[in-house]
Amino acid sequence: MQKEMTTIKLEPQRAINIYDLTLPQLTELMKSWGQPGFRAKQIYIQLYRNLAPSFEAMTDLPAALRERLTAETKLGVLQLVQEQTADDGDTRKVLWRLPDGNVVESVLMLYPDRATICISTQAGCAMGCVFCATGRMGLLRNITPGEIVEQVLYFERNLRNNGFNAAHRHDHITNLVFMGMGEPFANYDRWWTSVEQLHNPQGFNLGARNMTVSTVGLAPGIRRLSTEKIPLNLAISLHAPNDELRSALMPVNRRYPIDELMAATQEYIEKTHRRVSFEYVLLQGQNDSVELAEQLADLVKGMLCHVNLIPWNPVPGAPLQRSHRKQIESFQNVLLERGIACTVRAERGVAIAAACGQLAAVPQPA
Repeated sequence: MQKEMTTIKLEPQRAINIYDLTLPQLTELMKSWGQPGFRAKQIYIQLYRNLAPSFEAMTDLPAALRERLTAETKLGVLQLVQEQTADDGDTRKVLWRLPDGNVVESVLMLYPDRATICISTQAGCAMGCVFCATGRMGLLRNITPGEIVEQVLYFERNLRNNGFNAAHRHDHITNLVFMGMGEPFANYDRWWTSVEQLHNPQGFNLGARNMTVSTVGLAPGIRRLSTEKIPLNLAISLHAPNDELRSALMPVNRRYPIDELMAATQEYIEKTHRRVSFEYVLLQGQNDSVELAEQLADLVKGMLCHVNLIPWNPVPGAPLQRSHRKQIESFQNVLLERGIACTVRAERGVAIAAACGQLAAVPQPA
């Protein structure tokens, strides 16, 4: 996959979101304004380390520069529409409005040992998986690096200020998963810029091992990820062990069938020596039989991988049902008996449509 060249220009009639700028781009902007290059690093630290709430709060900058930044750029563009909590405050979902009116969602999940955020990379999704609420929306648009980053900084700022659940005493984000709305590899360049921004040790400095990207199985994106210098964790939405069933559940399989997907995955493992997670949503009477569990075991046997079984979360209008608990246990037992590392994902956020596959960017009743 050829890397798209992303150039961000400041248009006088349209203030740019400063979070869209990488440190080199910010340096270029400062120089074009007649400022010394080190001003860019000062701003970058204020944005990503200090989480400055305004340009005025960047008191290490000259007043004239702060005034120009306020006049010609924007410190974020997302508008908070709704915020909901579930699981005794341990799950928090935020609905954001983008500048063009489209909306996206992101979720914070607090655990005793970690604070994980689930972030969106597109408004809507073009992949059309039948069990996913986002897929039923279709793709509205790709979102920018800054719009991705802003979701993260909102939760980080609140955690630092003890604005959420104090009982867990989390004061920062520990884990980030790109598993919200959209397919990250279908917005690869913008998404990857956000990864670089969040990983940059001069700024937010989130460790690569604490970030996970999930894909429906875009083989070129998997291969491209294997060449990147930042070693993210990879999760692949599999959901079926054969082409006929997977194509019925996930239209993307017609373009990248299982043989091609597994070849790309094996290439990723060989290049990175990193374990891959296969996500498998369990649907009653669709993909949860013992026979299919045996096929799945055969498919992934010998790979450096882990299977994450996910009880399906209800999606309005989808003619599906989640697998019964006994069926889930039977499916898992087959994998375990065949030597496949396998766990069942803990359910979080179902009551506010914040669980896996439920994000649809629709305000929920209070």
